[in-house]
Amino acid sequence: MLAQLNDFIWTYILVAALLGMGAVLTVATGFFQVRHFGRMFRVLAGAFRHDADHISSFQAMVISVAGRVGAGNIAGVAVAISLGGPGAVFWMWIVALIGMATSCFECSLAQVFKTAEPDGTYRGGPSFYILRGLGRKWKWLAALFSVLMMATFGLGIIPLQSFVLASSVKDAFGVAEAISGVSVAVVMGIVIFGGIKRIAQFAELVVPVMALGYIGISLVVLTINLDELPGIFLYICRSAFGFEEMASGGLVGAILHGVRRGLFSNEAGLGSAPNVAAVAHVPHPVNQGIVQAFSVFVDTIVICSCTAAIILLSDVYQPGSHVEDGAVLTQRALAEHVGSWGGYLVSAALILFVMTTILYCYYLGENALAFFTEAPIAINAFRVLVVGLVFWGAVQDLNTVFDFSDLTMGLTAIVNLFALAMLFKVGLRVLRDFDNQLRDGVKQPIFDPARFADLDIDPKAWKSEPMDR
Repeated sequence: MLAQLNDFIWTYILVAALLGMGAVLTVATGFFQVRHFGRMFRVLAGAFRHDADHISSFQAMVISVAGRVGAGNIAGVAVAISLGGPGAVFWMWIVALIGMATSCFECSLAQVFKTAEPDGTYRGGPSFYILRGLGRKWKWLAALFSVLMMATFGLGIIPLQSFVLASSVKDAFGVAEAISGVSVAVVMGIVIFGGIKRIAQFAELVVPVMALGYIGISLVVLTINLDELPGIFLYICRSAFGFEEMASGGLVGAILHGVRRGLFSNEAGLGSAPNVAAVAHVPHPVNQGIVQAFSVFVDTIVICSCTAAIILLSDVYQPGSHVEDGAVLTQRALAEHVGSWGGYLVSAALILFVMTTILYCYYLGENALAFFTEAPIAINAFRVLVVGLVFWGAVQDLNTVFDFSDLTMGLTAIVNLFALAMLFKVGLRVLRDFDNQLRDGVKQPIFDPARFADLDIDPKAWKSEPMDR
């Protein structure tokens, strides 16, 4: 029943809704993600600036990358190729390219409707832009989104990430799952109980190292197999349109698994990244929207492609052979290219990927809980639960959790896409305000809440500071 419900939601609702929303936003914004692709790097260069009281734009982005770049990039890509054929990679690319517009749009809205906290940080996300953007009569929808967010990330993905890590470490190093579970649970507990600022500091240190390291080893593989790259690219494109018979069911299988794993990896349109995007201190909401769009590009176009290349350039992958443990498939493929130590590298990268993803998922769960209560006893109880789930997931067989996470993630995406459609005009106003200021010669657009007086914006969250200019 769970599998059938998943197939219905993803095949008949979300494939059309996600691709449709991304396509509409791409056209309505004049291909915003293409026009501002170069600006992504300029905005990113200035994203490091911040004071001690605020989370910087860069820190917010690396927390988001920490969530996007996780087991999905190593295990999820392998599963997508196994179930949907190499063509699934092509559809992951498509989802990412149009998803960049969706991510920019939803993260900009999260910035507009964020609220200021007493300690100088901010809270925001879909629950907040549903409540403040659509009005109190939609509070039930905001509450539903928060519940789904906690179920997806707090209860589903955290133990799944721990399970993938423990399986990989056991395969590579022979370490018992319980030992991995205890070790990761202790480290996560230390960081989690430090709150969002400690999470940001940890992510700022670890994420660039893990991402660049994984990209580096992938470039080694690509260099070794340089003459085979054109053939692999054509293989992916032919498979994407069903021109080659795949055991998964051809075109439908490639699209279904590519879109599903693409969203699972880059999360554009899901509504998770806006929760983190809202915590950044930026001069204009679109600044963070642009940065978050770039993180989608890094996640899928760069890192997922690295994993796909490692697998498809090896003899480990055989069309029609389904795998249950995608991380192990990636490990063995890399080991074929660079020797047995390649498996150790994948496992080491996966440890960092999983740890940062767990921190990201924890914050999404905390933010969802905070919609109902910010009582310290409730927040601390949730932290204890997360640490327990990290250990529990490591010692369980959680292959079926992919189905549970797919279902709750699909329902979360439906709620968020509905909210984005309802706030379509508001989001376009914000993006046009950014474009208009650039057109008028303003080097760094500044968000002035007075120009949006008809919206329920928290003025304390938009106090202009010298660093903004």
